[in-house]
Amino acid sequence: MKKIQIGLFGFGTVGKGVFQTIQTHQETLIKRLGKPVEISKIVVENMDKHEDSVNKEILTTNFREVLNDPEIDIVIEAIVGIEPAATYLKKALQAGKHVITANKEMFAHHGKELKSLAEEADLDIGYEATTGGGIPIIQTINQLLQVNKIRKVSAILNGTSNYILTEMRINGLSFNEALTQAQKLGFAETDPTNDVNGWDSFYKLMILSELLFAKQPDWETVKRVGIDKITTTRINKLQEKNKRMKLLATLELNDGKLHAYVEPVVLSETHSLFAVEGVENAIALETDLLGNLTLTGPGAGALPTASAIIEDLSIIFKNKWRSELKSQATVIGS
Repeated sequence: MKKIQIGLFGFGTVGKGVFQTIQTHQETLIKRLGKPVEISKIVVENMDKHEDSVNKEILTTNFREVLNDPEIDIVIEAIVGIEPAATYLKKALQAGKHVITANKEMFAHHGKELKSLAEEADLDIGYEATTGGGIPIIQTINQLLQVNKIRKVSAILNGTSNYILTEMRINGLSFNEALTQAQKLGFAETDPTNDVNGWDSFYKLMILSELLFAKQPDWETVKRVGIDKITTTRINKLQEKNKRMKLLATLELNDGKLHAYVEPVVLSETHSLFAVEGVENAIALETDLLGNLTLTGPGAGALPTASAIIEDLSIIFKNKWRSELKSQATVIGS
């Protein structure tokens, strides 16, 4: 039986999560896709660093080995930062490979260009993992909200910040104590700047903006405030009034103009995001037909991200399979 062969760019927390998920869910993937799934090449910076955790024969430092392999038709990118990720994915699309990415910073900058390249080449691009962690927000919007117009998005898009604020309120930890705990548990990076200063939420909001409105607001006009200046004293005073602080990412379209901001907001118990705690993410959508819809799920950790990537893989392969069947039917009928 021919395998579905994948090229993986990056083998950090997310890359390893994807690799392990494919191993542990092989039986399910075969049932769902009809073929075994195999990561046949992994592109890394330093091969020696990873030889103890994976067969060194599939490791490489040369991304062109993936691009030049005709048996690989899907690329998964799990690199941190804009480059070389953006270049790798452009080259992959130009080489006829479907792509999946978990890189929110890169995709916020280059998503429009990459989606255009994919469309021109009749290829699929999956980016569910860039935005809501384990929440299938991209597919919900693409598949289930075809007619509804979304008026406003209010979201908790960073599990690290939400975890810190929760620990400060429930256990009385200082910001630094809660951050250190989050790092020990693997919820925060060694350099947590993007999380606590609001950049991570900002990038995700820009990706949603491009998806929903086919454009982004001028980045310079978007208010962005993090949680690093919030004190336990302030959190406690809000708790006495049964209110909570959350880092919210908000996006709305008014009179044709996009308005967006990322900042700590005080919520009352009537707000749909009031009870979202710990590393959970949540996205509240205001629509014209359905009304208000809130999706909640884990927003930090390797497995939620891997889950989103594997679901994208399933969707892309099914699309490819349907396209091949359609082509075969056209040839037979001609």
